[in-house]
Amino acid sequence: MPSSRPSLHQDPGLQPERTVMSWDRTLLALFVVAAMLLRWFPAVGLAALLPAGLCGAAALAIHLTQRRRYALQSTGIAAERVEADVFAVLWMVVLVVAVAVLGILAIWVL
Repeated sequence: MPSSRPSLHQDPGLQPERTVMSWDRTLLALFVVAAMLLRWFPAVGLAALLPAGLCGAAALAIHLTQRRRYALQSTGIAAERVEADVFAVLWMVVLVVAVAVLGILAIWVL
């Protein structure tokens, strides 16, 4: 049965879908890291909750921005001009460094 909605671009299964799937894998990885950090709770106490909460909040932010990201990629393909989302990449770098620092502090301080 054909879809009643018009396609946003003439390139089904390519770049926008791969980008969304990549962010979905990142979201899943953040939830796994948050779960692993929660396992530290009996050993380090409340210090494990901050990096776990940060990972959970970042995963939620990724989930909430997926539709916008897909629309931007699709519109960019249709216009034959797709720009990289530098802010999202920098944000992920800052997040990974922050979670690593908080994890190390949780172990060293307690």
